[in-house]
Amino acid sequence: MYSIYHFFKYLVSNKEAFNSINNLEDFPFDTNMLSCKNVGQFPDLAIRLNIGNELFTGGELIELKDSKTYTVSSFNSTIPSGEKEISDVIKSENSAIKRQMEEAGNHIYSLPKREVYYLIRGKHRNYSKIVLVHGSFFETVKIDNLISQSFEQVLDERLKEKEIDVGDDIRNLLVDVFSKQENFSRVRNVDKASVKLRFRIMTEVKAEGNILNAQKYPEIVDGTINLIVPNRSEDEDKLTKTRFSAVYDENDIKQFSLFKIKHHLNGYFNVFQQKL
Repeated sequence: MYSIYHFFKYLVSNKEAFNSINNLEDFPFDTNMLSCKNVGQFPDLAIRLNIGNELFTGGELIELKDSKTYTVSSFNSTIPSGEKEISDVIKSENSAIKRQMEEAGNHIYSLPKREVYYLIRGKHRNYSKIVLVHGSFFETVKIDNLISQSFEQVLDERLKEKEIDVGDDIRNLLVDVFSKQENFSRVRNVDKASVKLRFRIMTEVKAEGNILNAQKYPEIVDGTINLIVPNRSEDEDKLTKTRFSAVYDENDIKQFSLFKIKHHLNGYFNVFQQKL
């Protein structure tokens, strides 16, 4: 059986390794759980699918974020989100991710929408925090809106500098055109240019979204490993606890602190915490 809950259980069982490895990708992940493993390409890891299992579908995508401080390192190119379409992740028939998943025996498109998690390690002096957090913790504004509103700021600044006044229709059209990340990620060829140009989006976490920030989220204490999942309704809360109880027996559950935290911009999240 494979899922983000089983993956977290494996991390907890091998938590001592976090103190000895230099880089998160050096952690001895159980490859039997994984359908792919990459370096420097989203996703860094993906959980295998479980066919016909309603409680645990598997298939979660995981990105590794390692930091020498209690600041979440920046997201390069891929804007963090709670879910991603697998068709947006696998962009060609020759994709290394597609090949790995097929070799793992996965029917890739049987689960077209995948949950996204981020495995984060932060350090401060002799302490560290390990967090496996659902991507919705960082997605308080939908990606298209985030891009378009950011571009809108640039547009307004330039129009003001040039003292140009354009109608709302033209302004809204320009903002809408630059609302898709794909517009930035494609390589552009310019006639007679000896170089190609590709814009990259880098995403940095604000204090309100920094799960390692002790002032904002004091419940995530030094020297702990944490699983953090959204709690957007009573049904979701019940399902989360059902899944956790299906992976851990009663005695193991007693080794965890179970509580809720309130995101400063995005509602409540359940936390399953244990000392390192």
